[in-house]
Amino acid sequence: MDRHRQMAARALCAAALLSATLLTTTAHAELSAEDLAKIAQNPVGNLISVPFQENAYFNVGPLDGTQNVLNIQPVIPFSISDEWNIITRTILPIISLPAFAPGQGGTSGIGDAQISAFLSPAKPGAWIWGVGAVTQVPTHSNDSLGNNNAGLGPTFVILHLERGSPWVYGVLLNNIWSIGSSGNPFSSSSPKYNNGLMQPFLNFNFESGAYLTSSPIVTVNWEARGSNQWTVPMGGGVGKLFKIGKLPVNTQIGAYFNVVRPEFAPNWALRAQVQFMFPK
Repeated sequence: MDRHRQMAARALCAAALLSATLLTTTAHAELSAEDLAKIAQNPVGNLISVPFQENAYFNVGPLDGTQNVLNIQPVIPFSISDEWNIITRTILPIISLPAFAPGQGGTSGIGDAQISAFLSPAKPGAWIWGVGAVTQVPTHSNDSLGNNNAGLGPTFVILHLERGSPWVYGVLLNNIWSIGSSGNPFSSSSPKYNNGLMQPFLNFNFESGAYLTSSPIVTVNWEARGSNQWTVPMGGGVGKLFKIGKLPVNTQIGAYFNVVRPEFAPNWALRAQVQFMFPK
C-alpha cells in the first residue's frame, strides 16, 4: 500500500509539472543566467516553479541510521490585481525512516503536506515581502510519518533582491499549531503540536549563473522540553542555473551540521535540489 501511494504521489507530481509547462509561456530571452538564479532564490517570485529537494539526514535515532526526505515543492503564483499577487507553496514529503530498534524494519511513505499562501506586492522594489498563512494536512501513509491532526499558523518572508547586485538575502518564518482538538473534521487523539521554523538565506551570485548559498532551516518544537526543543544547523553549499533548451533549471547542493539538536536527531545533513522554472 505504501508503495502504491508513493507511486501515486510521483504521478501527481509529474502531472503538475506537465500542467505547469502547458500553462506557462516561453522563458524571457533577455534574462541572464544570473538574473534567473536570483529569481529562483526568491520564495515569493512571480513564476511557476517545481523544486525537487532531497534531504539525507545522518546518524538518526539510537542506531545512528540515515533518514531520507524527498520534498516535492511546487510554487504557483496567482495575480489578483495589478498591485497584488498570491503565491502558493506546497511541500509534499516522501519519507524513508531508518529502524529505531534492533530487528525493527524501516518505514517509507508519504508524510504530511504543508501548503502556504503569501500575499505579496506585484511590483516590489529591492525589498520584497509576503505575508499569509500555512496549513498542515494529514496526508501521511503511515502513522509514524505524520500526525492525524491538521495544523494552521502564520507565515512571513522578507528578502532583498536588487538588479545589479550579486546578493540575495532574507528570512522565511512560520509557526504551525495543531487544531485537531478544536472539533474540526481532522480532530483525533494524536498528540498536539506547536512547531516553529526560521530559514535565513544568503546567496552570492556570479554572472555565469553559479552561486554560493547558505539557507539553514532552524526549527523549534514548543511542546518539547529543555534541550529537545531546538534544531540549529550551520552550513552552506553551491548552486548553478542552466537551461535545458529554453527551460531554466536551478540546481544546488549543500551540507549542514546541527550545532544544536534534540536527542537522537541527526548531527548533519546533505541537501540537493533540482528546480524547474517557468518564467512568464
